[in-house]
Amino acid sequence: MDHLAATLSAAVVLFAGTNVDDLIVLTVLFLGSRTAGRPRPWEIWVGQYAGIAALVAASALVAAGLAVVPDRWVGLLGLIPLLLGVRALIRALRARADGAAPPAVATSALAVAGVTVANGADNIAVYTPVFRTIGLTDSLLTVAVFAVLVALWCVAASRLGSHPRVVTVIERCGHWLVPAVFILIGLAILTGLA
Repeated sequence: MDHLAATLSAAVVLFAGTNVDDLIVLTVLFLGSRTAGRPRPWEIWVGQYAGIAALVAASALVAAGLAVVPDRWVGLLGLIPLLLGVRALIRALRARADGAAPPAVATSALAVAGVTVANGADNIAVYTPVFRTIGLTDSLLTVAVFAVLVALWCVAASRLGSHPRVVTVIERCGHWLVPAVFILIGLAILTGLA
């Protein structure tokens, strides 16, 4: 029983430590969903689950001894959120000039998954040695905990994204804030800070 509790606790700490930044990204996505209608909430959920699943699968493969993505290329995943942010910034500038509402940064489950994977280089770096050392049973239990925590992250981000003060700030400067968050995440990944 002590081993089970230790494994569950370690899984919670592992997920929370590597996904604090995802909570911010998810909040921004849920805000975009509320203000621009895209991505839809279900697309955020599906994209987040798909992205985390891809990160876990890549980590498990690397832990099994397969070099799926060479280390020198992992940082290039930062191009995904960077390009999404730049595109959203350009669209926001055009929309402002036209007097229209700015478009969303990520508009599909696939785009959400791409941002999650791009933002998850640290996840792969941390999960790989853990999966390599804890064994199959504990790895499966850890993945189950991750699945539950993804739901918790989505619920928390959705709640943050509906908080009146947060919504007010986003309505005032969200057309600049959302692209800026994605650009900063992309730059952090590219420079190895994430």
